[in-house]
Amino acid sequence: MSAIIEPDKDNFRDRITTVEDDGSRKWIFAKKPHGFFYNLRSASSIFYLIIFFGLPWIQYKGQPFFMLNVVQRKFIIFGLHFGVQDLIVFGLAMLTFVVFVVLFTVVFGRLFCGWACPQTIFMEMVFRKIEYWIDGDAQQQRNLKKSDWTQQKIIKRVVKYLAFIIVSFAISNTFLAYIIGLPELKKIITEPVSMHILGFMALIIFTGAFFAVYAFAREQICLVACPYGRLQGVMLDKNSIVVAYDYVRGEPRGKMQKAHHHAEPKHDDGSKCTGKCEGCKVIHEPAPEPPKFGDCIDCKACVVVCPTGIDIRNGTQLECINCTACIDACDDIMIKIDKPKGLIRYASDNQISKGEKFRFGKRLTAYSIVLLALLVLLAFTFVSHSVVDASVLRTPGQFYQENPDGTISNLYNFEVFNKESTTMQLKFVLDDHEGSIKIIGNENISIPPGEERRGQLFIIMPRASVHEKKSQLEIKVYDGPKKLKTINTTFMAPVD
Repeated sequence: MSAIIEPDKDNFRDRITTVEDDGSRKWIFAKKPHGFFYNLRSASSIFYLIIFFGLPWIQYKGQPFFMLNVVQRKFIIFGLHFGVQDLIVFGLAMLTFVVFVVLFTVVFGRLFCGWACPQTIFMEMVFRKIEYWIDGDAQQQRNLKKSDWTQQKIIKRVVKYLAFIIVSFAISNTFLAYIIGLPELKKIITEPVSMHILGFMALIIFTGAFFAVYAFAREQICLVACPYGRLQGVMLDKNSIVVAYDYVRGEPRGKMQKAHHHAEPKHDDGSKCTGKCEGCKVIHEPAPEPPKFGDCIDCKACVVVCPTGIDIRNGTQLECINCTACIDACDDIMIKIDKPKGLIRYASDNQISKGEKFRFGKRLTAYSIVLLALLVLLAFTFVSHSVVDASVLRTPGQFYQENPDGTISNLYNFEVFNKESTTMQLKFVLDDHEGSIKIIGNENISIPPGEERRGQLFIIMPRASVHEKKSQLEIKVYDGPKKLKTINTTFMAPVD
């Protein structure tokens, strides 16, 4: 038999979890979690890491399938080329992402942080697992930190940090491949350093930054640098589904302890009283009722596994990244003490306090309509994405020229950007009009994928065929026999 006793004091949070009483940093040693959610997160992280490290290797028609070259303003998204002319697409995509994050946070809290954020995935599923493998679980890590610098400690520190550097180097190479493309990255790695000073410096800087983040900054990135935790305070409401402690079921909490048996009544001479003795003067008091507490036994299993060091029983906090480690830890304890699982679970405050089911309120409806409209608009921009951006504009400050052969010519500036994954051989054709187009310089306009060409051309028209001072012309852009685009422009001419 066992009973529950009342805790000695209220454990409500009254201090920053990562700061000691003297103001120094409190290092978090999170116990290794295990359970359903941890296994699910591990599987999803493997999928994420395969995508992250594998995507730069995918080539499409000889070009990267995905590249964000900010330096040279070359962007390839799923095989489609985008340039500075497509900034509206990036702006629309960013706006859609922001609305999606807001809607997702309103409904599911910081689910993104725990399951999809690169910081969490690399910290919890890569670097911390390396740490568990080399340094051991939480208590072993504490003991190692407090111990003297023995040979064993030096070896473990060197091996761990060397593994951290290798992984950081792999991440920095992959990150750089997204920016400059895999072919350029291979040149930086294989060719002499003197030929790629800037690229080599970028690799060293990125590697050092990633190593510093995952070896030393760690959870501080989520607590201090990332603004998302603070923003969630204005996004969440009582219907938001977050990792939450069921205080209705769990409180008041108390520790498990052996039951105290009621003392048996005895006579003055020490003999046992049966309660049926003749003339017995022993007062028979009823056994005291055991204290009634909730299902939480205050074991703190949810606290020791938390990677940010908080107590989820104190409610939603900005440090909570919804990693579900506390759910697995609490479920494991509930099974051991023969209680139902789910004392800590995904739930809203209204579900816990009032037993209400999730409902789609007015705010969620409004966000959803806006998000749907943005997604439709973004999908339309991708579907209608042109393979070429071309413009032909009359050269500013230039008027028409009257030629000795009786023709009129206008000078134009042209600009063409190739969004295809193959080289284009372009030509301009003046359809449905008497006249011709003459390119100044090289008549052969060859444009590699993702490249831009600028130049000038003359449009020459017979004077007899021009009857207006300002005429509208259509110029068709061809890649070999394939028509790519029709451009409207104007032609100036004298009027008799």
